[in-house]
Amino acid sequence: MENIKMNKLDMKSKDIVTENVSNIEKLFPNVVIEGKIDFNALKQELSNDLIDDKKEKYQLTWVGKRNAIADANKEINKTLRPIKDKSVHFSDTKNIYIEGDNFEVLKILQESYINKVNLIYIDPPYNTGNDFIYKDNFHKDETNELLLSGQIDEYNNKLVSNSNTNGRFHSDWLTMMYSRLKLARNLLSDDGVIFLSINDAEQCNLEKITNEIFGERNFVAKLVWSNNEGGGSSDSKFFKVKHEYILCYAKKIEQLVEIKNIVIEDEDRYKLQDEFVETRGKYQLVKLSSASLQYSQSLDYELESPDGTIIKPVDNTDKNRAIWRWSKNKYQWGVENKFIEWKKDKNNIWQVYTKQYTNCDKDGKIVERTKKPLGFINEYSSTQGSKEIFELFDGVKTFCYPKPTNLIVYLLERFAYKKDSLILDFFSGSATTAHAVMKMNSADNGRRKYIMVQLPEKVEEKTEAFKNGYKTICEIGEERIRRAIKKIKEETNADIDYGFRVYKVDSSNMKDIYYEPSKLKQEQLNMFESNIKEDRTPEDLLTQVILDLGLTLDLSIEEKDILNNKVYFVAENSLVACFDKQINIDIINKICEVKPLKVVFRESSFRNDSEKINSYERIKKLSPETEISVI
Repeated sequence: MENIKMNKLDMKSKDIVTENVSNIEKLFPNVVIEGKIDFNALKQELSNDLIDDKKEKYQLTWVGKRNAIADANKEINKTLRPIKDKSVHFSDTKNIYIEGDNFEVLKILQESYINKVNLIYIDPPYNTGNDFIYKDNFHKDETNELLLSGQIDEYNNKLVSNSNTNGRFHSDWLTMMYSRLKLARNLLSDDGVIFLSINDAEQCNLEKITNEIFGERNFVAKLVWSNNEGGGSSDSKFFKVKHEYILCYAKKIEQLVEIKNIVIEDEDRYKLQDEFVETRGKYQLVKLSSASLQYSQSLDYELESPDGTIIKPVDNTDKNRAIWRWSKNKYQWGVENKFIEWKKDKNNIWQVYTKQYTNCDKDGKIVERTKKPLGFINEYSSTQGSKEIFELFDGVKTFCYPKPTNLIVYLLERFAYKKDSLILDFFSGSATTAHAVMKMNSADNGRRKYIMVQLPEKVEEKTEAFKNGYKTICEIGEERIRRAIKKIKEETNADIDYGFRVYKVDSSNMKDIYYEPSKLKQEQLNMFESNIKEDRTPEDLLTQVILDLGLTLDLSIEEKDILNNKVYFVAENSLVACFDKQINIDIINKICEVKPLKVVFRESSFRNDSEKINSYERIKKLSPETEISVI
């Protein structure tokens, strides 16, 4: 057994602290002592001056900040469980919808999605003093009284109201946001960006913590959205405040591709086209002569028109003497490269023009002549968003003032222009972002994917949504996606991904004893099946294995019955898994035919150590590159 190298999967969220310590040790080995960091030594390594911790420094701090940092680094024994009956095209879609606490979800996704998300948009709950803005684990036994009173939800989590009379009014909200943003940054690709919607109440504080987490140098812009005709306004005594902010930060601004500009400046002027339209674009004609430029003798020369007539810039008085805009050499270059056009005016006099193309600069180099979008967005409104979802749900009011889909499309167009971008929204609400991604894909046949995350908050019983059968926000969001799929498909018939996989956060599939084998009693040593909870399905196990191995949730999954065994093929042969309680050498032989990169079995599938050794050796003989793991 000592030579057997079957990996025992952790079946936990990523250990962020251990990895961070390892990375620091590679840079500064002297600051890591017995696996722990000497923070004073590390501070000194990062400063040219003698460190004095007593000196005052500029920073934002609050009660709970250290806990937020520590909590973000802790492992959790949670996983995702697939819900196929809520999904659409589960087997082959690449879109993901997750029901659960986004803090837990961000931890669960750390291994599989680190550096893979191209754009994050979030519209977190604003700190109004009324909303439930965060929740913590409620470790006591669930009681009917707590559940019925609404103090806990069906997941046994305590809901905490952040009343503005609370002395920790700002602290509670900041603690909630800080830990989530810290985890979210890990998921962004190096050329990725995050957009954060916020109002006046916490805009200043949010900007400070985002500067700290992402770095001030990675600040891209603070957009102001006027929210025309939006519902409600601030309770300012002196002004009616209806605008909101959208903060934008890059993961690494030096790797951020310049903003894709959408609108061509004065596009209506460029109406003409020639044989270069595919590369240079359309063009307008601009007279070569100009009387507004400062006179230069070198630009006052004669030109020969097509019929041999000699033309000068303009015969004016010396006080307002015209010249050519181009030098004689550049004019000759223009003739040779067809940037010059001669035409007679209404008086039958020759005029010479330069062609100004949409996709050329002044030197003829191919560029995109566009204008950058303004930081003030004077379009779209929450009222539009409400009307949009109202019509989508056939006149049922399901969600109050969601962000309008076109606002999200507007943001996506700037940085999710790559057609295979991955977009994450971990405060997804009514799933406007998912709707926007599909809408954008339908316009350009894109392959953009989304991950939506939403806490299954209960819908109030007095609302229209509840009376129409929607018990949680997740049910509204999932149904919105289904209805948006139907609408977009009917209107465009675009060839895009119209599916989504639904998962929910739950405790690990493994019993506690899996993580603490030292506590296993002697009589349990041969009862490995007890490691797995009885109510968990093979699909549950497969999902946790996919996450534990760092694979993404959007990979294709094919289920096959082979020799009376249920075998799962993930991304063809990237992962092959069989969780049946009994397997034999025949199924091992069949699996090895596809030369899988990874295989996973239940450890209890092997009747004894001898069978386990034989299976290992058989795999290594038939498929030597295969990585073998057990749970």
